[in-house]
Amino acid sequence: MGETSCITLIKGNSMGTNLNFSKAEYDTRVRNVQSDMRSQGLDALLAFEPESITYLTGFLSPRGYNCFHFAIIPVDGDPVLFFRDLEAYHFQRSAAFERNFRWADGDDVDALAVGAIKSIVGESPKVGIEKFAWQLNASRYERLTGLLPKTLAIIDAGNLVRKRRLIKSPAEIDYQRRAGRAAEAAMDAARKVARAGERERDIGAAVAAAMVVAGSDRAEPGPIASGEAAKSIHCMYTDRILHAGDTVQLEMCPHVQNYHARFMRPLKVGHATAAEKRLADQLFKIQDRALSEIAPGIGATVPDQIYREGVVATGIVERYINKTFYSVGLMLYPNGAEYLEVTPKSTWSFQVGMTFHTYLVVDGFAVSETIAITATGYEKLTNYPRELIVS
Repeated sequence: MGETSCITLIKGNSMGTNLNFSKAEYDTRVRNVQSDMRSQGLDALLAFEPESITYLTGFLSPRGYNCFHFAIIPVDGDPVLFFRDLEAYHFQRSAAFERNFRWADGDDVDALAVGAIKSIVGESPKVGIEKFAWQLNASRYERLTGLLPKTLAIIDAGNLVRKRRLIKSPAEIDYQRRAGRAAEAAMDAARKVARAGERERDIGAAVAAAMVVAGSDRAEPGPIASGEAAKSIHCMYTDRILHAGDTVQLEMCPHVQNYHARFMRPLKVGHATAAEKRLADQLFKIQDRALSEIAPGIGATVPDQIYREGVVATGIVERYINKTFYSVGLMLYPNGAEYLEVTPKSTWSFQVGMTFHTYLVVDGFAVSETIAITATGYEKLTNYPRELIVS
């Protein structure tokens, strides 16, 4: 593997010893994407986004996917993987397809990548590429396209795979349900620790331990912030000490097999005023009204408008500017969401199998759920008392 001028196609042995889904499910995903490729006139697809690679092939190294790798998806036949040879263990355990190319430290990786692409797709077809992928930075894109034959037509494939990922299978949603259970255990841990005299960091430690014990793959608390910082949606825990009367923003963000579910609740340390209890109650009722309108075929702006009008009616803000839903599912860092979201300009409709984090944040009070769209409406994948928490 030390040579940089050529690369060898390898057939793996003992494939898929620890698949997260059935081989049949991976086969279906690939066939669906290949059908979309044909509709776009593509002869092959180069999938560079780690989520696309894992979704289509199963292949994932939990700590190694930041090393350059991609999947070649011919319009007919099985995907072919390109990855660092030190990740062979994870390839044999997680990949549903056996053909692969490997590079070693010290290789001219881009030249080897071009050799792999040429050997699978030839020199003249129309090839789609995921230009948005963070693995495919500007310098790498320029070098790869500079080395590829000029007869190769490189087309931006856009969200071709991402669109397929929006509709989850029952097995995918089950992983999200399990993540929801871990989120609930983490919130229980947070409310027990969030008392006057404790640090935000102590909440983070308790949340991390609880979600791991409850099934989360990683100990990564979501936003935890108190006092003035609670009004900022993305603050993380610090050494700040909690005081009686503080508002604490809590978001639990565990994931199981990298499938996410999350939810937020507002917490008051020691006591809450009548006005604070009233605000929390208003937000939950607004959300309940919005969610009650959801069903397959309903436009995304229907619940969005209920959210926005409801928040304005509280008199706290003149205009609500946040998005109100965003799609979640298989997400690998640095990605924190799928691409689909709800704003007043959204033109799409809900479909069975979509999963969303849906939230309202007003004056430091955050309420949210992760939901799955069903044939009759929606299912909450996070199930926790919908109330202001007073520690």
